[in-house]
Amino acid sequence: MEERSKLSLSTSPFLHDQDTTPWIMYQVVFALIPVIGAAFYFFGLSVILLCITTVASCFAAEWFFTNEKPRTKSIKDGSTLITGLLLALCLPPGFPLWMAFLGGFAAIVIGKIIWGGIGQNVFNPALVGRAFLQAAFPTAITTWSAPGGNLFVARGTNLALPFFQGESLDAVTSATPLSLMKFQHESTELFKLMIGNTGGSLGETSGMIILLAGIYLAWKKIFNWHIPVSILASTVVMSGILFLVDPAVYPAPLQMVFSGGLLLGAIFMATDPVTSPFTIKGIWIFGAGIGFLVVLIRVFGGLPEGVMYAILLMNSVTPLINRVTRYRVYGTN
Repeated sequence: MEERSKLSLSTSPFLHDQDTTPWIMYQVVFALIPVIGAAFYFFGLSVILLCITTVASCFAAEWFFTNEKPRTKSIKDGSTLITGLLLALCLPPGFPLWMAFLGGFAAIVIGKIIWGGIGQNVFNPALVGRAFLQAAFPTAITTWSAPGGNLFVARGTNLALPFFQGESLDAVTSATPLSLMKFQHESTELFKLMIGNTGGSLGETSGMIILLAGIYLAWKKIFNWHIPVSILASTVVMSGILFLVDPAVYPAPLQMVFSGGLLLGAIFMATDPVTSPFTIKGIWIFGAGIGFLVVLIRVFGGLPEGVMYAILLMNSVTPLINRVTRYRVYGTN
């Protein structure tokens, strides 16, 4: 008698993606390695010290405040590591390590844990940590070091004692290209912007490497490529219009794209699937909004940089964008 096959019953989902969360997260970490390497080439030991500090702080916060069992689960998936690395790349080279440690705690606790953990946060955790440091230590986070020098010497007040005003170890400080554009209407050589040989945060180094990392992640289908494309396209259009109005005052579109942390934010932060819309129409609105806000803040706001605030503001309206652009369910009006 022929044996009949047993009927298999299961609940949805019936289709499973082979890509696991840890695999996706560590692909992003892999893409960040060349960016960190370029930052080290220009700013030396401070890059390694800041990365170690912020990652250690994020791990410590995740360990002490998470409710997941075992506690190492949320640490092993790679999301905490990415938060620490991205936070470090948002900081200037000479930033005090004790402040960076506090920023890592804020990124995990305020940006992730209080919302319920991974997958439930509304805002990008690394940018939350950066916003906390911007509010708490505005002078330290806007003190920039010039690239170059001894690769194995700490910069600025990296090793300053907590809550004490340490003597700066830098012989040279420099204005960032964004500051020169905004306050002096001076442009920086495009080649320098593309390779990263300018003052600024660690993640402002080598726009070409960040673009190549983005192409790699898009090829691996790690993120939705519509997000960075819509951000950059919106930035180019808005800055291009202003440039045509008065090229002596407003920067050229490529200057706007390669200056500051726009490329890092567009490729590694705005693409966070948890804090970005899930519909194609919503993604284009989200990206266009970020590009518009970046240009608006940089040109007409009081600060030379606007990427952090632009992404956080659009994160806050992502639920509304999802609601307005949600797909119509078949059979309903």
